[in-house]
Amino acid sequence: MVVDNKATITYVQLLKEDLVIIRLVPKEGSVPEYKAGQFITLGLPNPVEGGKIVRRAYSIASHPENREYIELVIRWVRKPLPGRLTTQLFNAKEGDEILWLKPTGRALLINEELPNGEKDNRRIVCIGGGTGLAPFVSFAQHLHDSGDKREIVVLHGASYVDELSYKDLLTELENESIRRGKDEWNFKYRAAISRPQEWFNRSWAGQVGRVETFLRPRDNGMSPLEELIGDKVTKENTIFYVCGWQGTIDGVMDFLKPKGFVTEHDKREDGSFEVKYESYG
Repeated sequence: MVVDNKATITYVQLLKEDLVIIRLVPKEGSVPEYKAGQFITLGLPNPVEGGKIVRRAYSIASHPENREYIELVIRWVRKPLPGRLTTQLFNAKEGDEILWLKPTGRALLINEELPNGEKDNRRIVCIGGGTGLAPFVSFAQHLHDSGDKREIVVLHGASYVDELSYKDLLTELENESIRRGKDEWNFKYRAAISRPQEWFNRSWAGQVGRVETFLRPRDNGMSPLEELIGDKVTKENTIFYVCGWQGTIDGVMDFLKPKGFVTEHDKREDGSFEVKYESYG
């Protein structure tokens, strides 16, 4: 039997009509323990369905060291039919009650060990499409607060500039890396806009196209990612984490598979792999 916990919505930031950041605080007890990359299941009774509780899982954007609240970035599902839960979430206000189940999920946990038992010190490259950025916001803050020295790059893809939900936070983390030096905190963030021709994106001067285009080699043989880090990406020096629509994951693998990269789902006999992913469609 599913036992729901209760939480209070303490913060609502509407980024645009169909994108919102919310924070939850449990009504009883403390914020549950979880790991960066996990998700939490929310629930609300749906009045159209006679009060039946509708539940959906959402990646956690806050990090385990933050014991004050759980933060989520959520897109309102409007097509082909309005989402049974997201429609209610977009009508929710600060102070409203919501149901939740404890965080879980193993697909996007940060890899700490290689198959031979040695510490995994490979460069971490996170590729998030849309709200698939959420677990990597958690990654970045967790690795920062835990003093991890591994290099981490976060790449985010969106259709419009106002969908770059954590641009300010991630830019500040990169600025801190520049100030402190990469031996202390080695972090970079870049975004790609897929509809640069549209008027609303007229000010965008960064990468254009889908987020996986960061992996497409230029005429000089280097991809935008490799130019950013100043190094060739290999199976030995980099592990990728990908979250978003299945099309984003397929697009990433179109570039990585020819280089011999394999996913955790298809890992080699010795247990080795270079890509972890989670798809939400």
